[in-house]
Amino acid sequence: MIKKFFKYKVVRIILWLHVAAIVIIAGLILYLTHFTDKAYKAGIEQAPYDAIIVPGYPYTGSWHDIMKTRVYWAAHLWETGVTKHIIFSGGAVYSPYVESVIMKQYAKELGVPAEVIFTEMEAEHSTENLFYSYQIALKQGFEKVALATDPVQSFFLNQYADNKAYNLGYLPIQYNTIEAKELKDFTIDDKVAFIENFEALPDRESFWTRMEGTLGGNIEYLEVDPR
Repeated sequence: MIKKFFKYKVVRIILWLHVAAIVIIAGLILYLTHFTDKAYKAGIEQAPYDAIIVPGYPYTGSWHDIMKTRVYWAAHLWETGVTKHIIFSGGAVYSPYVESVIMKQYAKELGVPAEVIFTEMEAEHSTENLFYSYQIALKQGFEKVALATDPVQSFFLNQYADNKAYNLGYLPIQYNTIEAKELKDFTIDDKVAFIENFEALPDRESFWTRMEGTLGGNIEYLEVDPR
């Protein structure tokens, strides 16, 4: 009887934990949706921008859907006159290909002129994507800059930059706009982005060191190399 009682209690606890998890996840989704809508509406009202910052994503011989979406979104913002320039950001982090250079190759296939694209090639974390690229924007004399990436990353970097010396707009990806497009694949020359003697970030840094970098712990030691 006692065994049956405790078994019943455990089952109830597990069920309640599942319900709580679902409620929390649903709440986060609703909050993120609200943030995305509010940020985009505020950001688009300030257009046009001198430049948008677009963080990279690892490339492993073909572009991942996340990279594809970011590049298509950047191209859309340029085509529609929301931005005059694009700063793709990201070094060779998890694969031997410089993410920003790969993204530039794809953007050119989408019709974006090479002369309006900048590549930031050192960042290894999202906060560094923002820091490095913002410094490039300042060096180029760009006064109005926006971050253009997926909603989760946009939300995270918004929280990070909130108390920092960034003057940014936010243009989180509008997936209904992207999904209305025909998202073609292209063959690019990825050799221009290949790094010899590459060593992936997890092989160079511990988990906790990488976490510190994600939170912006490396930024004070970085030097800017605008290209």
